[in-house]
Amino acid sequence: MDLSIVVPLYNERDNLAPLHEELNRALGALGREYELIFVDDGSDDGGDKVLREIRAADARVRVIRLARNSGQTAALACGFQHARGAVVIAIDADGENDPADIPRLLARLDEGYDLISGWRTERWRGAALTRRLPSIAANALISRITGVALHDYGCTLKAYRGDLARRLMLYGEMHRFVPAIAAEQGARIAELPVNFRPRRSGRSKYGPGRIIRTVLDLLTVRFLSGYSTRPIQVFGAIGVLLGALGALWTGVLVFEKIVLGASLGNRPALLLAVLLVVVGVQFVSLGLIGEMIARTYHESQGKPIYVIKEEF
Repeated sequence: MDLSIVVPLYNERDNLAPLHEELNRALGALGREYELIFVDDGSDDGGDKVLREIRAADARVRVIRLARNSGQTAALACGFQHARGAVVIAIDADGENDPADIPRLLARLDEGYDLISGWRTERWRGAALTRRLPSIAANALISRITGVALHDYGCTLKAYRGDLARRLMLYGEMHRFVPAIAAEQGARIAELPVNFRPRRSGRSKYGPGRIIRTVLDLLTVRFLSGYSTRPIQVFGAIGVLLGALGALWTGVLVFEKIVLGASLGNRPALLLAVLLVVVGVQFVSLGLIGEMIARTYHESQGKPIYVIKEEF
């Protein structure tokens, strides 16, 4: 199998047939063997009937229906694990991603990259600054924290080497951080401008709550990518800083009491200083416990702390 196209979807009934036609039109000209994997994330709009009709008419289609709505990350992870292609391409079902961009993604991937991420350059053209600014700020923040600079982390349209896609471990809302997770495994990543089109029908599934989940998952990704095997360097550093600040403050207060004769009984500063010391000790202890858990995790599962790219 040359190509696997993974399409995560939730309540996109009216968009499925047009997308299927566009995919076959774009892929048919490539002369490669391909499969289309539709992952239905617990839709309740009757889209399963459309998928059954598509599957009956096209043997290259595979449909996987999840038992409940588990989120786009789970749907993508499921599609990746079931993909058989040497190259895996993920694309949204709402029609915003253009299947005609797939040949360009493949050509860029053939230049030696492991992941090509789409960049919807026209998405915010003409939109008010109040709408563009949050997206620009979010992508800049994610790029800064993860160390993988991209203009559009939210674009689902991406091309992956098959082995890379199948070994990605995704949880929560981490589908938007796939490039950062892949980079941790040594993947070479590039970005390619792609078309953006308004969705054909239906409505967006994203709400305000996504912002909080995204921030929390960003912190998780940053921690796992940089400190999962050395948590003491995070918690220990915080603990030492707080403990040192508390100890210094306590020393100043003791000096005031003994040398200057100042009264400490009616001042909360002493309690706060002691609290800083205690919290500092707790953070160091948490770091040590994290070290033991990390070692137990890697040793018990035989999980290496490195990824071998090739052997000679």
